Amino acid sequence: MRGTRALLGALLTAVLAAAGITGCQTASDPAKDRPSGGATATRPIGYGAEFLAVNECSSFGTTSFTEVPCTSERAAARVVARYDGDPSRGPACPATTDFVLHISESRPASDEDGDGAVPQGYACMRNLEPPHPGDPGGGGGPRTIVGDCVYGAGKGQVRETACDGKGSHVPEYKVTSAVARRAQCPGSTALYVQLGGSRPVGCARQM
Repeated sequence: MRGTRALLGALLTAVLAAAGITGCQTASDPAKDRPSGGATATRPIGYGAEFLAVNECSSFGTTSFTEVPCTSERAAARVVARYDGDPSRGPACPATTDFVLHISESRPASDEDGDGAVPQGYACMRNLEPPHPGDPGGGGGPRTIVGDCVYGAGKGQVRETACDGKGSHVPEYKVTSAVARRAQCPGSTALYVQLGGSRPVGCARQM
């Protein structure tokens, strides 16, 4: 039965590298912390009942990602959270997630429970070794968080870039705190960045 399993499709969110839009948002719109992008993942037989479950690992590749044992020399990233369903409506990944994989699995011939299909989902990934673009100031990841730096991208938008200036754009603002309302930001705030969550307003100072 395992020999008949169909290929698993996966979409990668590594938007700084792929599309340059990580943390892209306007001063009044919610942060875009949902995954997007494109890649392909295939599942080796025998690595668990669920593809890319929490604490399982994937390899890296330029066009594909494959589930591998975390002890393998090919292992490059670990699943820190895994959700089923439509990622545009599901929970946001943990704050320091490095990138996100969309997972779409279909078994039209047969599967364990006989319904012929497995729901889509997404995996929040953390690199096993540095760099960690999802860390504060790292210049990437699917979310903008306190400690991140951004630059003006035109039309009221800002995009994330590395705070150390080693990214493709010079940082112009740094998110120093997250609050519930704009009025709670310090007087030195030069830009408001929507972060989402219980403290959705990011207070950013000019660098």
